[in-house]
Amino acid sequence: MKRLDTRDPQFGPQFDALLDTARDTTARVDGPVAEIIARVRAEGDAALLDLTARFDRWTPAGIGALRVGAAEVAEAKARCRPELLAALDVAAERIERFHAAQMPQDMVLPEDGLMLGMRWNAVDAAGLYVPGGKAAYPSSVLMNALPARVAGVGRVVMTVPTPDGEIPPLVLAAADRAGVTEVWRIGGAQAIAALAWGTASIRPVDKIVGPGNAYVAEAKRQVFGRVGIDSIAGPSEVVVLADAAQDPRRVAIDLLAQAEHDEAAQAILITDSGAMAEAAAAAVEEALRSLPREAIARASWEAHGAILLVRDWEEGVALCDRLAPEHLELLVEKPEALFARIRHAGAAFIGGWCPEALGDYVAGPNHVLPTGRTARFASGLSVYDFLKRTTWVSATEAGLHRIGPAAVTLAEAEGLGAHARSIAMRLRQ
Repeated sequence: MKRLDTRDPQFGPQFDALLDTARDTTARVDGPVAEIIARVRAEGDAALLDLTARFDRWTPAGIGALRVGAAEVAEAKARCRPELLAALDVAAERIERFHAAQMPQDMVLPEDGLMLGMRWNAVDAAGLYVPGGKAAYPSSVLMNALPARVAGVGRVVMTVPTPDGEIPPLVLAAADRAGVTEVWRIGGAQAIAALAWGTASIRPVDKIVGPGNAYVAEAKRQVFGRVGIDSIAGPSEVVVLADAAQDPRRVAIDLLAQAEHDEAAQAILITDSGAMAEAAAAAVEEALRSLPREAIARASWEAHGAILLVRDWEEGVALCDRLAPEHLELLVEKPEALFARIRHAGAAFIGGWCPEALGDYVAGPNHVLPTGRTARFASGLSVYDFLKRTTWVSATEAGLHRIGPAAVTLAEAEGLGAHARSIAMRLRQ
């Protein structure tokens, strides 16, 4: 874990080094990912069967074994404890309600002799990648699928890696609750390739969303253009701003809530209190010893964790904006006022009673968020990721005569004679 102090003359280079430390490993897998995508394009279903046997430790009897049917989903739901299904319903209802409030309205702007407008439509089909492997994430199913369904996407296809052929029952229950229309037990770059290019059994989609490992992230990068994507998701991260009045144990566990995701995750504390810096560091060490995922969280904290001691919150805000974190927690005396000064964060959690984990499950806003400082220009998943805009114009003869001459002048200035003539010939009639 790194400790930096803005009073240190070397703070500038040290902070730059922290920003520049690469946790994204997609560059190391670009070659193997390209090979996987090429195989799926060339061999289709046969490649999916072979790659599943190779990477997921089970041999499907045929392509039908990769498709999850309605009976399997119903059986999975029956195996879930009632309190888990009830918790899914609480989360789903809140996520649906928040995303329904985002839905934009079509626009019509009338003018003299013209009508200008903008119409929103959903994509026809969306592919959702749901992580598997180290952990099962039914919450990610809800966060990816529900905005798509709220937006009006008709076909929602989910792929999920299934080590040894098994899908956790709660993941399938979440898919059913979220209105997923197809579920395939396929993971990795081969799943992204199948969603983008299609096979004999899997029709291609228009947009692919959802986080995954380095192979998934690189595959999304390589298929972009063939299909749309939400983002290139990197390791999870949190920045916690905490003052001296906070309980260091809460600060510590909020940092570790991100560190336990994986070894490449990053948790950073920014504080204006030397006492808090010391107490939080000690509390992290104490909390680590009792975590079920201690090894993962410890590796993350020791390799990528940091505590930044600042003179005041003016410095703290400036550093936070340079970090542009995926998640931001404000554990300070006046969190709303401090939040008003911060420009760049994927999602913010304001005040001591709002841990980031609340947003992972039941708060309502999406937990698929920009990582790796991309919150400077990107936003979290929403209905807008599944919508597209079509602008339209209609004109009367009087409307064309009102604005057409200016268009003719500009077209002639650009040397585009057909452009100019297509308008001018109507003006002469």
